Amino acid sequence: MSKPAILKVKGDKIVDGEGNSVLLRGAGLGGWMNQENFITGYPGHEFQIREALDEVIGSQKAAFYWDKFLEYFFTEADATFYKSLGLNAIRIAFNYRHFEDDMNPRVLKPEGFKHLDRVVDICAKVGIYTILDFHAAAGGQNIDWHADNPTHVASFWVHKDFQDRAIWLWEELARHYKGNPWVAGYNILNEPTDPTHTRLQVWYDRCIKAIHAIDDEHIIFLDGNTFASDFSHFEGHLAERWPNCVYSVHDYSPFGFPASQEKYVGSDEQKAKVRRDYMDKSAWIRERGLPIWNGEFGPVYARKQYDGEPTEGINESRYLLLKDQLEVYDQEKISWSIWLYKDIGFQGMVYVGLDTPYMKRFEAFLLKKYTLAVDSWGADIKSIKHVHETIEKFITDAVPDPSHLELYPFPLWGVRKRVGRLVRNILLSEYLVREWAEHFRGLDEKALDELASSFKFENCVRRDGLNSVLREHHNISTNQ
Repeated sequence: MSKPAILKVKGDKIVDGEGNSVLLRGAGLGGWMNQENFITGYPGHEFQIREALDEVIGSQKAAFYWDKFLEYFFTEADATFYKSLGLNAIRIAFNYRHFEDDMNPRVLKPEGFKHLDRVVDICAKVGIYTILDFHAAAGGQNIDWHADNPTHVASFWVHKDFQDRAIWLWEELARHYKGNPWVAGYNILNEPTDPTHTRLQVWYDRCIKAIHAIDDEHIIFLDGNTFASDFSHFEGHLAERWPNCVYSVHDYSPFGFPASQEKYVGSDEQKAKVRRDYMDKSAWIRERGLPIWNGEFGPVYARKQYDGEPTEGINESRYLLLKDQLEVYDQEKISWSIWLYKDIGFQGMVYVGLDTPYMKRFEAFLLKKYTLAVDSWGADIKSIKHVHETIEKFITDAVPDPSHLELYPFPLWGVRKRVGRLVRNILLSEYLVREWAEHFRGLDEKALDELASSFKFENCVRRDGLNSVLREHHNISTNQ
């Protein structure tokens, strides 16, 4: 396949070398170079499970397992299937720990590029652009698990050295991928949560300048503050302040999660809300004539082993929601990246089969995680609601002034969500990390390879209902 010109921004559009508008449409490759608990089934945070696995089976065997996991998770077979759906871009989430160590900062680990280069190259061969997504920065740029942050404090915004290290890493990445036309651009910080709303802007100024000093061709994708939801504090004429940049919203619909109070049936009122939610999130960008990329969206799905007979009906409702969301994005002619490509059965376009060695070995543990709502993402707390309510009441009784409960990032996080993060997703999960790691005890390299191979495409199930919707909406005319 011949090399295209590097994509760039022109007005409110992404264009190719001939000036034709390009819509980038695809999915996020999460759970790979930045693992997440709900995606691959562990409790807590990636650095915790890596440390625990080193202790249980030794660092040499652990390194073997993780390397095989990275090798098998995305291969030529995945790229071929992905392209068959008509998708033309994939957002690759990565963790800084692949490229530097906290005890040896700013010293590049060249092995970090081993699998990233491999996936960039195999995607290029079939005509898929890649977007590099900095999902976990040193110190934690946001207050959640997906930044590999073991606390509910985003220390990235408190310590300048963390910010400097992130810029250093982007300089290394820019040198490495400069001139590569199949890299669509750099998503320089996923879902930042800067409580001051000012430090993010300063960091964007510094990071964009540093990247452009090395690579002034690639597009830079900028998330809004507070989980890509708030652009209102960004100042100045941004097409000049931050040139060649695209602005990223994350448009998750409440209808797509177990906590929703109503089933999505596609009523006129529900469709109106789906459209209104997106239009509200993107209003600031549209009013300024800037390019938009919906960097994350998508419902989660029921699983028969946990949700029983209602599973099929729940999932049909979620596919309908996804279809209606995509129709809004078609009408608005925007680029998008659904979350996500592959997991163990909760949200992915493909997911690891229940008959694989990995899913069999962790079957009871995964049920325990589900019952205790250990993960935050899409949690159903029905079996532990009484515990939650007791703690919530204890806190609200102790803090009689409601305004004192409005801690950042309120209103996205109220008391219930904060209790869930601290009690279940941080404290409880921490105590379960060793139990997860013990499942590997005594395994030799052959058995570890078999576990990792569970994530190969040929051992995965395709979520046809989701994929058929994506296939229908992957492409529209940008000239209508």
